[in-house]
Amino acid sequence: MTLATMLGMLGEGFIMTLKIFALTLLGSMPLGILIALGRMSKIKPVQFIFQAYISIMRGTPLMLQMFAIYFAPYYVFGIELSPSSKFNATIVAFILNYAAYFAEIYRGGIQSIPRGQYEAASVLGYSSVQTFMKIVLPQVFKRILPATCNEIVTLVKDTSLAFSIGVAEMFSSAKALVASQVTMTPFLFAAAFYWVFCLLIEIVMGKIEKKLDYYHD
Repeated sequence: MTLATMLGMLGEGFIMTLKIFALTLLGSMPLGILIALGRMSKIKPVQFIFQAYISIMRGTPLMLQMFAIYFAPYYVFGIELSPSSKFNATIVAFILNYAAYFAEIYRGGIQSIPRGQYEAASVLGYSSVQTFMKIVLPQVFKRILPATCNEIVTLVKDTSLAFSIGVAEMFSSAKALVASQVTMTPFLFAAAFYWVFCLLIEIVMGKIEKKLDYYHD
């Protein structure tokens, strides 16, 4: 097998990795906000439900969650699995799992805002929604950026877990190539793909963080 063919196969796997990555972010980040707000609810039953959800999602392996979501339709509801079931189960599991982590990051950011800012906004005539959107949220975004960046980088590497239920992402492609070609080279290329991708994320997030550093001299 030529080097170009090997890179082409890894590239196809990388496209699947990008799909998992992008769809997880698009689903988990907004969902994380809703979960964080539910976790901070003053209604005790609601608070307990979201707290339990976060605890379960963070306290059990993502791989186990993927298997549960993949097999549940068949074993619980008797629904036959389709060719797209593996990919769908992967995306749902990743979104639900990462939403719990993002929710805790958001919650920490929101609760770090001094209470006096809410009171000052109320005196100025801001509604609760206006206070959150115009005063709290911009500050929260700046404060949670480092933790969010770390979670996004972790997501890049976690996409490799999709191989466990047969989704042909980059690690699966590399593993198949290593087995068929009897060489470690595909793993080296895969590692380079992951590292460059994570490096680009760190550079972009670093630039955003720098732009939001209003008090930087």
